[in-house]
Amino acid sequence: MLTHLVNIAREAGSVIMQHYATHTTARQKADNSPVTAADEAAEELILRHLGELEPSIPVIAEERTAAGALPNISAGTFFLVDPLDGTKEFLSHNGEFTVNIALIENGQPTAGVVFAPAIDRMFWGSDNAAFEQTIAIGHIGKIETRPAPAQGLVAIASRSHRDSSTEDFLARFQIEQVVSAGSSLKFCLIAAGEADIYPRLGRTMEWDTAAGDAILRAAGGRVTHLDGTTPMTYGNTADAFANPHFVAWGR
Repeated sequence: MLTHLVNIAREAGSVIMQHYATHTTARQKADNSPVTAADEAAEELILRHLGELEPSIPVIAEERTAAGALPNISAGTFFLVDPLDGTKEFLSHNGEFTVNIALIENGQPTAGVVFAPAIDRMFWGSDNAAFEQTIAIGHIGKIETRPAPAQGLVAIASRSHRDSSTEDFLARFQIEQVVSAGSSLKFCLIAAGEADIYPRLGRTMEWDTAAGDAILRAAGGRVTHLDGTTPMTYGNTADAFANPHFVAWGR
């Protein structure tokens, strides 16, 4: 299945890049977040392919959910899809947007794919192993989180949502450097051993985080509530799929 999810994400990325080249504009959704034709076209493609691949597994997808379409996920297994994570990054043309596809089983992300088409990085993981492929080169390499560096941690923060609460949280740790990145790339950079900690003390949704969470777990990291111990879970319909504040950790 994971091979198929990688291929689906790559095809969705190609659709997004067609819109990226034409400088697609955005409109505002009911929650005041932006959406573009690229989001909608990529989601339509992903939903069609997932329906062909695993017709018995329901899909929670960002734009379909915004339109009020919520399939029954009571069986505990479902896909979480963000067809274009980082719409603000897409609109600003900084390249840091991704396609996110995750498989959830009993509240846990057991497989995930994150593809950043503009910067040519594909990440995936499941079963305690995570990988990256640079598409132009074609090489596939296993990735792992790194031990905490003796000189201090590299923290990664949201490019669009960094605030004083984040700074206050990071002040608890020995931080050598803080870097910014958009979308679910933040999870993947920790998974690849390029950073060590990512706190998020603002609103996010499950489709924003599940694929990156799966990859980070497979690479030896974890994602928890702010207490550092309670793991993130998925399928929280009572909260309309909103996440709690969380921290992504390396090794």
